[in-house]
Amino acid sequence: MTVKVCAVDDISVGTAVRVVIGDTPIAVVRDSAGDIHAIGDTCTHGDISLSEGFVEDDTLECWAHGSQFSLKTGKPITLPAYEPVPVFAVSIVDGDVYIDPTPTFP
Repeated sequence: MTVKVCAVDDISVGTAVRVVIGDTPIAVVRDSAGDIHAIGDTCTHGDISLSEGFVEDDTLECWAHGSQFSLKTGKPITLPAYEPVPVFAVSIVDGDVYIDPTPTFP
């Protein structure tokens, strides 16, 4: 089951927004190419909201300690984080972003 979380136009290129589905915080990110991704919004290094971080190409960087996570796999690209964040399937229907709230891990 997918859940509508926002419109594509609500997310500027190179930014992230935080949504919560049930009890799960999710960072919905529009990368530098304009593609939409959804990953867990909590950094595995320090319980920090990733949606407040920095988007660079296809990564999201935690603003607090600099760990970068792949938007495609959820795997950390740089330390200090070494545990991945979950990724969520995204679909775009009529200009709206839908997320499957069932997480997947790399």
